[in-house]
Amino acid sequence: MATAGRDIGSVELTDSELWLDGPPHETFKEMRSGCPIHWTESFELFPEEPGFWSVTTADDIHTVSRDWHTYSSERGGVLVAAAGFPLELAQAMFIGMDPPKHDRLKALFQAGFTPKRIAAHEDAIRAIAIRVLDRLEGRQTCDLVGDVAQPVVARVIGSFMGIEEQDDAIWAKLMNSTLGAADPDLNPDGFEGAVEKDVPEIFERCRKLIAERQEHPTDDLTGVLVHAEIDGEKLEEHEIVMGFFLLMAAGNDSTKATYCSGMRALMENPDQLQLLLDDPSLIGSAVEESLRMFPAFAHFRRTATCDTELHGQKIKEGEKVVMWYASSNRDETRFQDPDRFDVRRTTEHQAFGAGGRHFCLGTALARLELRILFEETLKRYPKIELAGKPAFVESLFINQLKTLPVRLSP
Repeated sequence: MATAGRDIGSVELTDSELWLDGPPHETFKEMRSGCPIHWTESFELFPEEPGFWSVTTADDIHTVSRDWHTYSSERGGVLVAAAGFPLELAQAMFIGMDPPKHDRLKALFQAGFTPKRIAAHEDAIRAIAIRVLDRLEGRQTCDLVGDVAQPVVARVIGSFMGIEEQDDAIWAKLMNSTLGAADPDLNPDGFEGAVEKDVPEIFERCRKLIAERQEHPTDDLTGVLVHAEIDGEKLEEHEIVMGFFLLMAAGNDSTKATYCSGMRALMENPDQLQLLLDDPSLIGSAVEESLRMFPAFAHFRRTATCDTELHGQKIKEGEKVVMWYASSNRDETRFQDPDRFDVRRTTEHQAFGAGGRHFCLGTALARLELRILFEETLKRYPKIELAGKPAFVESLFINQLKTLPVRLSP
């Protein structure tokens, strides 16, 4: 919460108390107006970790996103805490690369993620959502995170990656425990457990998938990675594994996060829910509003490649520059009454990034999944309501609920 008269420049943004109920929106609001490029000196989870610059406005994040020469994804990784994830592994994902290698690797998948290609999967994705919702038949309550969102998104991305359905749960658990390593419910062993237990298991399971596709080529996304060539050379094993991890992690987390937070907002704003029930054609704009207010990933990081200046603030070579989408998507200069959930709002947002080379590959898939999930959930349960207090994942990175208890009908 905001504190009257406090010096916003001295706030330590990694203070876990600020993040108990999700991103600290009041703090970000103060930063945007009083200290838009903000320095955090200490890091609660990693005391040895260097401080970082927070970029909080939409315009400044747009600038950083499009200038990869000055703000590198590869040099220090894409997370605020480099200690939380080995740099070599971060750099093996195209999200942690700079051009030209980033562009060449991402281009291998671009054709499969065009809106037209993704639209061809609508019937299959809808069938997955309906099948999962069918399991709730006869139940009065459920957890929307674990009972609906997780199994739907796991099966959708699993089908794209060529994973057997019986393995969805184990892959979802590995993604959750790795990305949510700071949360004791998702990973009781913390960051050490993620690096020492989860990452080796991901590699072991992925090696089997690689071997299968080397012997029997497939046209799924895992097969694309296994047989990809960059400048005439195939990817190294750790690059294949981390490419697989990136696609699986994004597919598991992004849609699940925004769907659950969007459904919570609808239940907390019954007038907005009624608008959708009266006019389902508004679901498309409700998806965009959910993405704006509840971006699945609170931040991504860059590293300054030279001494530079941003919004009047001098930044030194090697310093971390963190783009907070949880802040920029509520920037008062872009959005009127930005903290209000409005399913008729049509303004653009930065939930998929702010343009440039790292704009999210899976935007068409995420939007389609979200639309189908909202449509099918509300069609079946128009009287859905909260049945307890939702709980956020403890994380500076993944912006999502870990529980969302609901009553399916009055």
